[in-house]
Amino acid sequence: MEINIVDMVLGSSMALGVWWIRYQHGELRRVTILLNRTREELAREYVSLHRQEIDVGRVIDRLDKLEAKLDKLFEAR
Repeated sequence: MEINIVDMVLGSSMALGVWWIRYQHGELRRVTILLNRTREELAREYVSLHRQEIDVGRVIDRLDKLEAKLDKLFEAR
């Protein structure tokens, strides 16, 4: 059997193509894992807007109570 130059070029290009597809698939898997980790870290690190509004509201209420107590204290003197 005689190996033709065209067969060698086609075989080499197919081998390179398969290698490139496998490499890209591995990179896509790696990037997907990193993206999922980033999403998990962001969810762990940051608070939702609704929860922040509730917490800030509680702080403001406590400051208002403290202000009322200070006003009573200064009026008594």
